[in-house]
Amino acid sequence: MASESSNASVLHRVSGIVSSPLSLDEMLGEIVGLAARVTSCDACLVYLAEADTGEFVLRASLLPHVSDLGNLRVKMGEGVTGWVAEHQSPVALSSKAAADPRSKIFPTLVEDTYQAFLSVPLVTKGKAIGVINIHHRDKHEHEPEEIATISFIGEQMGSAIAKSMLEEENARLSEETAEMKRQLETRKSVERAKGILQKRHALSEEEAYLRMRNESRRLRRPMKDLADAIILSEELSRKDSSAPA
Repeated sequence: MASESSNASVLHRVSGIVSSPLSLDEMLGEIVGLAARVTSCDACLVYLAEADTGEFVLRASLLPHVSDLGNLRVKMGEGVTGWVAEHQSPVALSSKAAADPRSKIFPTLVEDTYQAFLSVPLVTKGKAIGVINIHHRDKHEHEPEEIATISFIGEQMGSAIAKSMLEEENARLSEETAEMKRQLETRKSVERAKGILQKRHALSEEEAYLRMRNESRRLRRPMKDLADAIILSEELSRKDSSAPA
């Protein structure tokens, strides 16, 4: 059973993580490390709810899962992970975890072959926003204190993670908006430049576009830069022609 000093250490570390300027991924890494230290587990996985789909996506792992991070998904109520999220209640399986009727096995996760499994929800404002999964290769009796400590981490970290998730989502939306704006500006410039070439060289719209595309490739310059150069050249030519002799 954990001592008062170790409990105080966990509380202190959680408080430090919550008040730190860490990014979401860094924060999740801290949770994985802290959970591993508290439980002496062989593996730890953290899933977070995705805003668009409501599915729980693997976001952090003690063991390397490069291809699975950000891709492996669990629906609400699916597997033990989904069950824990749906019921906002921990599940502790001391042995033969894969045999639990709620289990869903992922072939790419070696953790699913381990004996013992502890899963607790990450909760904020009465809503499960993620799940922490603790795995032991061999049979492991989860002491009430151990379950309580991981649950405490899940409860205390929920708000901080939710805030970081919101910031991450806002940053993604901002970047998407900026990219759409860049694409629109590029289309406008290309369309205007095509019109200039059509008029200047008596070209069809397709011929003007092909000439721009080929020149862009030859010069290894973006279409937007080439289009802007054509537009600038046209504007300067007009100024020269309108200037008094």
